[in-house]
Amino acid sequence: MAPRNSRSTERDRSRRVLSQNFLVDRSAVQRLVRAADPDPAGPVLEVGAGRGQLTRPLAARCGHLTAYEVDPAAGRELAAVCAALPNVEHRQADFLAAEPPPEPFAVVGNIPWSLTSAVVRWCLAAPRLRSATLLTQLEYARRRSGDYGRWTRLTVSTWPEVDWRLAGRVPRTAFRPVPAVDAGILRIDRRAEPLLPWAALPAYRRLVSVGFEGVGGSLAASLRRHHPPARVAAALRATRIAADTPVGYVWPEQWLVLFRLLHAR
Repeated sequence: MAPRNSRSTERDRSRRVLSQNFLVDRSAVQRLVRAADPDPAGPVLEVGAGRGQLTRPLAARCGHLTAYEVDPAAGRELAAVCAALPNVEHRQADFLAAEPPPEPFAVVGNIPWSLTSAVVRWCLAAPRLRSATLLTQLEYARRRSGDYGRWTRLTVSTWPEVDWRLAGRVPRTAFRPVPAVDAGILRIDRRAEPLLPWAALPAYRRLVSVGFEGVGGSLAASLRRHHPPARVAAALRATRIAADTPVGYVWPEQWLVLFRLLHAR
């Protein structure tokens, strides 16, 4: 005879494997929906839809919603929720394997935290993505949005095309099972027009890659390996960046000025 708690144990095990922390607090759900602010007539993809806690309020705010959930157990409950919503399509599938829509769209979701980087990469690679509003670990959202006063390579390299910001915080007690840390609402918006000409973006990304190489312990030391030292020094002075500044403390806006100065003709 199987132990009485075997079903619960299997479910808990599945949650751990899939990094499932269901959002159960209604105020937190509404906070996430407000941060997403979906287009009333536009399409939205929900990633990690779970049992539909976020699906219902999202469906009420957008033109069409496609809800992705890979877990069959949660998917059965989600299917019942979606069946009652005429503008919602349920897909029992891996969101990361999905083809991005050909029209402008948004992504919203309480995503599996172990897949955060993969989901973010998928969003950045989707050419018609307008915005992504993702519930992630708070530390991840703070790092990507520069909330610590430091900036990551991914944020800086995509800044001309994408705006990153921390749109809110959600306490760990809003989830079941309760995770070890709080969550952050990470908002990623694709700019209507990039901050640099399209033709300049590959060179800008190369500059950022060089800067983050970490040679010599400062941005200045890294840049001097690829640009004349006098020109680097002048660009740093104009941008008000001290020569010994670690690369992570250089603002994205300063990177844009550096690029224009170092690549000016």
